[in-house]
Amino acid sequence: MNLLILDYEMGNLLSVKKAIDYISKDDAIISSEPSDIAKADKIIMPGVGHFSQAMTKLIEKDLVIHLNEAVINKNVPILGICLGMQLMSSFSEEGSVEGLGWVDAQVLKFKPEDKSKFKVPHIGWNRVENKESNILFNSSKPDDEYYFVHSYYVSLTDQSVKKSYTKYSNTFCSAFQLENIFGVQFHPEKSHDAGLNLFKNFIEL
Repeated sequence: MNLLILDYEMGNLLSVKKAIDYISKDDAIISSEPSDIAKADKIIMPGVGHFSQAMTKLIEKDLVIHLNEAVINKNVPILGICLGMQLMSSFSEEGSVEGLGWVDAQVLKFKPEDKSKFKVPHIGWNRVENKESNILFNSSKPDDEYYFVHSYYVSLTDQSVKKSYTKYSNTFCSAFQLENIFGVQFHPEKSHDAGLNLFKNFIEL
């Protein structure tokens, strides 16, 4: 299996690769080469940073057309992590720019009424609820927690795409799936056994 970790200079690439290498006999490669995208059986798109800067990187590196060919035309499974998940949406308040548009959603900033209780960015361990409805969470435990670091969250138009939610200052989508397109707001590569289990489930799709 050809497993690609997409390099657009905005993610925890080595941490993700280390986690994948720990659980998989297939070597994951880190690349942004069109030829590697074209032959990928599965793609992981990590992400850390600013939405508009990330979209600029994808455009400058001429990755959008190759990602669309793989994900939309060839139905290659893809997993977006944190900012990588957000980039799959239609629009983000962070920079007021359009995303890849694979999922009908907007990326909104947390605006807690009680700022002393709910800090932004949202950092730390949290539960995800309703995760039993999605294959990414197969064999997960009810009390599993996942590590979050984010100031923005995905607001879906079609709620049937939502596969888990997390409660913070407001309840937000922490995982979605639209056919071959998967996104998680938390960082599996920082979520210990629960995160490794999620990566394992994605690899074994």
